[in-house]
Amino acid sequence: MGTQHPGASSPVLAGDPAHPASTNHWVDTRLYFELGPYAAAGSQRPADGHRHWPVTEAEWLGFLDREVTPRFPDGLSVQDVYGQWKGVHDAVPNRGRSKVLLIDYPDTAANRARILAIRSAWKQWTGEQSVLQVTIPAEVSF
Repeated sequence: MGTQHPGASSPVLAGDPAHPASTNHWVDTRLYFELGPYAAAGSQRPADGHRHWPVTEAEWLGFLDREVTPRFPDGLSVQDVYGQWKGVHDAVPNRGRSKVLLIDYPDTAANRARILAIRSAWKQWTGEQSVLQVTIPAEVSF
């Protein structure tokens, strides 16, 4: 925990090298992982080459523990989301359950490689063609 300054309403993490007052050259990355169709419980996606479909919560947590946390052990966030997309040859949008992984990190070649490794591991494990990545500059303060 940080120290409380007199008159301050929240703790201050002053002087802690793991929690700098502000950071430079950081980015915020969101990765979108499709878990399976948005449908009634027990429904199954037609056989289309996906090995792990739908992905259960336990399988997701296993992937997170195995592939993500070792690469970004200092912290991350995950959100449950509904998503849809329409492929070039689709008549209607595909609707799916998804997880959005949010990670803030220093923008270095090593960290960019870690993000790529996570995306590649998901595609290899699930048979998915892509993992959407959105990365923007971030002004981060702890």
